[in-house]
Amino acid sequence: MAAQCLISLGANIGDRAHTIEEALGKLASQRQVQVIRTSRLYETRPIGGPPGQSGFLNGAAVVRTSLSPAALLGVLLRVETEAGRTRAVRWGARPLDLDLLLYEDFVLAEPPLRIPHPRMAWRRFVLEPAAEIAPEMVHPETGWSIGQLLAHLDTTPYYLAITGSIGAGKTELARRITDQEDMCWIHEEINLDQLGAFYSDPPSLAWPVELEFLNQRTRLLAADAEFWQDRSVPVVSDFWFEQSDAFARIWLVPEQYARFRARFEAARQRVVRPRLIVLLEATGSELRERVCERGRTCERGLTAGTLERLGQAIDQQTRQPHVGPVLRMSSDNLETVTEEVSAAVLAMA
Repeated sequence: MAAQCLISLGANIGDRAHTIEEALGKLASQRQVQVIRTSRLYETRPIGGPPGQSGFLNGAAVVRTSLSPAALLGVLLRVETEAGRTRAVRWGARPLDLDLLLYEDFVLAEPPLRIPHPRMAWRRFVLEPAAEIAPEMVHPETGWSIGQLLAHLDTTPYYLAITGSIGAGKTELARRITDQEDMCWIHEEINLDQLGAFYSDPPSLAWPVELEFLNQRTRLLAADAEFWQDRSVPVVSDFWFEQSDAFARIWLVPEQYARFRARFEAARQRVVRPRLIVLLEATGSELRERVCERGRTCERGLTAGTLERLGQAIDQQTRQPHVGPVLRMSSDNLETVTEEVSAAVLAMA
């Protein structure tokens, strides 16, 4: 049975248009591949990699194939190699770049094959040509169509939210990104004395503390704030509004959570939605080690189990159908994460 697939095409060395046209011809010549539709070519700027690269031409193609995902990837890699593609430098200049974005509704994570493509959901240079020819195709992890993903980039503020459990490195990542880029940083204020009292007696203090965090986040991310009007300057927050619900599910008893949930839903209507959420992932033991290293007296009683449950609750929150694109990254190397997130900020402009 033939599968419908979405492929992206790009080039920024040599006769870019000719190379892409030749690549499409080679794909069409494969006995088990049929090229159904192709987009026009879009001139785009390079994202990430060494500085000084030339601009890209980017396009997309819908193909039908009886090849398996791995076999189709093999064909794409062979066509790239024949065009002179090498991979000595990550995100370096290249005569041809072919990416398998979607293969029906498959979700695969078997390196080197990842389907859907792990960065396609927020890359404008991918979504614009893809939406031209396949707006109805669905990204199986977000549940959103290609057209919806592009509309999300067009209608939301230029805003990235960082989330994760306590100790995941949210604030440090926000600092690193804003040090490198001209960005506005929305920083969450934390009362360490209040947290210390809360962590020592959660049943008594969880309600006022979680309510205070909710009110602060609602105020900081209010949709009517003037700075959202300038869509040329990216904004980053070291928290995500909806992590309020995830934390409340852990700390509050059921009766309190039901009341909190009603307030949370009302507040959610008054805040902006991020274009992209960055989820920093770590095990409970890793989180516990980092919490100990930063030496906050108030956090001494936090266990690895509690920290891991908080991370799992946030992960569950990011998988809700309304959420949209999420970049999930291990937080063990913030230098690598900073490079990846900085590139994502540029790609979703």
